[in-house]
Amino acid sequence: MALVAGVDSSTQSCKVLIWDPNSRQIVREGRAKHPSGTEVDPQHWWDALLEAIESAGGLSDVSAISIAGQQHGMVLLDQDGNVLRPALLWNDTRSSGEAGELIEHFGADWLAKQTGSLPVASFTATKLRWVLNNEPEIAKQVAAVCLPHDYLSWRLSENYPNLSGLFTDRSDASGTGYFNPSTNEYLSEVIAFCLGHQVLLPRVLGPRESTAKVRSDLASHEIRIGAGMGDNAGAAKGLELSPGMFAVSLGTSGTVFGATASATSDASGCVAGFADAQGYFLPLVCTINAARVIEWGAQLLGVGLTEFGELALKADLGAGGVRVTPYLEGERTPNLPDATASVTGITLANGTRENFARACIEGMLRGLAFGGEVIEKQGLEIKSISLIGGAAANPAVQQIAKEVFSAEVFVPEPAEYVALGAAKQAAELLGK
Repeated sequence: MALVAGVDSSTQSCKVLIWDPNSRQIVREGRAKHPSGTEVDPQHWWDALLEAIESAGGLSDVSAISIAGQQHGMVLLDQDGNVLRPALLWNDTRSSGEAGELIEHFGADWLAKQTGSLPVASFTATKLRWVLNNEPEIAKQVAAVCLPHDYLSWRLSENYPNLSGLFTDRSDASGTGYFNPSTNEYLSEVIAFCLGHQVLLPRVLGPRESTAKVRSDLASHEIRIGAGMGDNAGAAKGLELSPGMFAVSLGTSGTVFGATASATSDASGCVAGFADAQGYFLPLVCTINAARVIEWGAQLLGVGLTEFGELALKADLGAGGVRVTPYLEGERTPNLPDATASVTGITLANGTRENFARACIEGMLRGLAFGGEVIEKQGLEIKSISLIGGAAANPAVQQIAKEVFSAEVFVPEPAEYVALGAAKQAAELLGK
C-alpha cells in the first residue's frame, strides 16, 4: 500500500495525517502540542514532529512525506548546523521598527515589486534586521537562515546536519521578504542589509521535486521528502482552490487567500503577494487576531464557546451598535503592531451579553472582509469563500460570516486542510 504522510507544523501544534492517495481517505492521524509564545526553540518542533509521527502509527507503510508549516518564523544556524537562538515566530512584533528601516532603505514600491509584499513585523527579513540591531554578536555567527518547515524537513532528511542540504519551496520563501516569487530568486541585497553579510539560504524546489529521503535511523525503507510549503499554501492545496475561489482561515491568525495565475504587487502593504504550492501565486491578507478574539470574549463572559455562539445569534446584525475592534495583540492588517483592542458604542440599552458576543465575532470577521475588499482592488474577483480553521466550526461564526462577506460562503467538511495539502504534494512524488 503506497501511503503518504502530510504534516502541519503550526504555531500551536504538529499534526500528522497518513493518507491513502488511491482511496483519498485518511488512514490515521496523530498530533503533539507546541509550547506557547512568540519565541520558541526549534527543538520543540522537532520533538513534537517525532511524537506526532509516533501518535499516527509511524511511517512503516509510508512512501513519501511532505511538511507544511507556519510562515515567517526565523531559524538561525551556525556553520555546524546548530540553532543560534530561539526562533522568532510570525506573531512576534518586536521588529516593527526594522520593517520601517527596510522600507526607508529600499522604498515601498521597489519592495512590493521585487517581493510582492511590503515588509511588516511578521516577515523574516525584519526579524533578521532586529537581530543585527540588537544581537550583533549572534548576527555575526549566522551561516544559514531557514523557516520552520525547512528546519523540520532538513532534520528529518539524510541531509542533516549539512547546511547545503537545506531546501524549501516558493510559497514559504515568498513570505520572507527577501525572495522574488516571480523570478524565483533570493534578493542578496536585502539579506546583506538585514544581516550585514551573505548567508546560505535553502534551495528552492519545485512543487513536485524531491532532493532528500528520510534518515535511515528513522525509517528502514526509502521515504521521499517533498519540498513542503507554507501553511496557507497547504490549505489552498488541500482545498484544491482554483482561480476565483478563496478561503478564509480562522485559526490563531486570520487569513483570506486564493490561488491566482498572476502575481500581485501592493505597495500599501495590505496584500501579501505570496507564491502558492502549485507554481502560481497566492495573494493573502492576514490579521493577527482571529480565533483568540472569541476565546477572549467567551472567557470574559464566563461561558464556553458553544454558549458564546448561541448568545451571539440572539443579537441582530450590527450588535445594536456595540463594536469590538479586536487588536488584542496589535495588528498586521492594518499594520498597527502597537495597537490595542477597544469596545465602543455601549449604552445602557445595548450593553448586553448577546450584543457583546455578536460584536466580538463581527469584529473578528470584519477585518477579513476588509482584506477581501483590498484583494479585489488588485483586480481579482472573489467568487466564493471556503470558511476553514478551528473557529469556523462554530455555527454562529458560520452564520455571521454569511452576513458579513459579500461573496458566497461555503463551510467544507472539517479537516486538517494544511496537512492534507502536504499529503497531496507527497502523493504527487509517487505519481498519484
